[in-house]
Order: sequence, then C-alpha cells, then structure tokens
Amino acid sequence: MFTGIIEALGHITDIQEEHTNKHFTLTCPFTNELKIDQSVAHNGVCLTVVRIEGEQYTVTAIDETLQKTNLNSLKVGNVVNLERCMQANGRFDGHVVQGHVDQTAVCEDVKDENGSWVFTFRYDAGKGNVTVEKGSICVNGISLTVVNSQEDRFSVAIIPYTFEHTNLHAVKPGDTVNLEFDIIGKYVARLLNK
Repeated sequence: MFTGIIEALGHITDIQEEHTNKHFTLTCPFTNELKIDQSVAHNGVCLTVVRIEGEQYTVTAIDETLQKTNLNSLKVGNVVNLERCMQANGRFDGHVVQGHVDQTAVCEDVKDENGSWVFTFRYDAGKGNVTVEKGSICVNGISLTVVNSQEDRFSVAIIPYTFEHTNLHAVKPGDTVNLEFDIIGKYVARLLNK
C-alpha cells in the first residue's frame, strides 16, 4: 500500500524490450536501500524490483500494465515519481493508494496562478470512475485534492513544493498521466451500480 506522497524522482537510464514486456532501469537517491522483490510505485504503478546493480535498479512492466498506463510512452532520460510502500509504523500523510492505475487522463490545461498551478485533466467517464469535489485522486502517483469535479474532467491545485519535487513540472497540455481513483469512492460506485 502507498500514500501518494512522492519520495523522490527516478531517472530512466535504460529500457529493454523482451517479448511484450519492458524492463526499465532507473537511478534514484534511495537505490542503495532497495531490495530485490520490493514494490515501488513508478508514476503510481506498483512494480517489483528485479535487479540492482550499483546505483541502478530494474523493474519489469508486463503488456497489460503498458497498455493501461503511461509507462509505455516513457523514454530514456524521462523522470518518474517514486514511492516505496508505506511502513506499518509510518505516518499516513496522503490517502490510501494501491498502486493499481485505473485509467489514464490527458492534461487539458495548466494555469500559472502566481504561486501555484491548476492542472485540468480529462478522462473517459465511460469506465465508471468518478471524482468528487474535495475528494482524493492519485495523479502519476501523487495524492492530490480534486477541485472543479465534472463528469469527465477535474482539476487539481498544486503548491510550489509539489510542482518542484514531482514530475508535474514537466506535464503540459496533451500529455498523458496515470489516474488511480479513491478506493472508497470505487467501492461506493460499485455498490450503487448493483
């Protein structure tokens, strides 16, 4: 389980394709603390560490993950948001995040609000996911609060710290991001549709 509080940015140094899988090799500030078989969220996608060599580690994404997330569009040199699993004795600073991306969204607009930024994202509402005003949403692995919730789009307001310490500073209109909708909201929506 994750909380959506980004620990660090990872830099992709290599991508290898093997059949329908992709192996991503990255560097990050906590590589020396990782262990084989450990789960790490990459842009909100839970992936398993399969190799560690010096300052670099490797994770593998299968075809289903590549098709349902923005990982398939990553290139060498790109930066991804990283979060290790929450420790049982840790503070719960964000919200419950599983590391299972529900769908992607497209950035429609980025507004500089003179000290903060407002990002607007559009998603396919036909998949049954919903946002609620002041509810939680996970965008590229970041726990954020929804503003301006609509049927197929929403906005989030970003403080300077989040803008600078996540890959949102590189997101521009037309870019694709990963979304994980609030787990409580997903259960309520499922129960109402029974």
